[in-house]
Amino acid sequence: MTFPPAHPTPWTEATPAALGFDAGRLAEAVAFAAAHETPWPHDLAGHIGRGAFEPPPDNEVLGPLWPRGAPGGMVTRHGVLVARWGDTREVSQTFSVAKSYLSLLTGLAVVDGLIPDIDRPVRETVDDGGFDSAQNAPITWRYLLTNTSEWEGTLFGKADSIDRGRNLGVEGQGKKGQRSLAAPGTHWEYNDVRVNRLSLCLLRRFGRPLPEVFRERILAPIGGSADWRWDGYRTSWVDLPDGCRVQSVPGGTHWGGGISIHAEDQARVGLLALNRGMWAGRRILPESWFALSTTPCALNPHYGFLWWLNSDGARYPAAGRDAFFASGAGGNLTWMEPSKGIVCVMRWTNPAAMGGVVERVLGALDD
Repeated sequence: MTFPPAHPTPWTEATPAALGFDAGRLAEAVAFAAAHETPWPHDLAGHIGRGAFEPPPDNEVLGPLWPRGAPGGMVTRHGVLVARWGDTREVSQTFSVAKSYLSLLTGLAVVDGLIPDIDRPVRETVDDGGFDSAQNAPITWRYLLTNTSEWEGTLFGKADSIDRGRNLGVEGQGKKGQRSLAAPGTHWEYNDVRVNRLSLCLLRRFGRPLPEVFRERILAPIGGSADWRWDGYRTSWVDLPDGCRVQSVPGGTHWGGGISIHAEDQARVGLLALNRGMWAGRRILPESWFALSTTPCALNPHYGFLWWLNSDGARYPAAGRDAFFASGAGGNLTWMEPSKGIVCVMRWTNPAAMGGVVERVLGALDD
């Protein structure tokens, strides 16, 4: 495995043949990716404001939004750059890719002893009123990590009911908010309010802004740039016990904010995940945390600890069963293929074409 030098030094590159690819077929894969731009407009504020996720008033934007970038991406194998398209240093918002980054931060909290046991109720270590009700009291960290918490409440002006009954297959079209709650740990649901509740819990445990922790403990050790940002909501300022007023950050860009980052930094995070927490001989996160994070949830075989999985081949049939993904709305994907040593980042790619990109990249391998 080769680890890229720290930004801004360019990634180590090699010819496709040197990394086991047929150059012509890999070029076809890249051309296919570049030709299939997301159908989302460049005006993200207008897109969300017109009800991309839900109709008014639940779609009120609370965090910053700016126009998206052009399609771009990169393919690495064994840490070496083999192909790219577009501007890989163009910073754009990533939507739910941020959820997987929250998973990394949770792993750090476990390492630090801030979360002694992910199967214990959150209320034992987070005492802010959010887990006092009979519905919320049994919720564990594992439930929050696997989207099975069934947390009930309103956070930063958004009620959990906004995303109840959410169907990602018909995002923005299906009716939401009508489903009755189940017991914590018994129902899987993709719910941004509950992920944001996890983020706030992590802020409480670290006692400092999560972007600071992410920079110091994740991106800086792997040579990431300073070009990224992680924005919260205008409503998400909270007071810490030491008197500091800080902003809690969301696990996506559903209502604005979230992580804005470029493809090269995303590929670094993907390479860290591919190597299960090891970077150039330095242990950043325990290998055991990645084993847990990529184990299918009992209620959803396609989901781990805020990472999407391919355990049954249903998500991307051409990919290996060990493949996993950080995925965000609008066409943002980081794909890790451990058995092949591949990390591929796609930015603003049509989600309907992502399977075709995966198929073509793997089809270009000669070994």
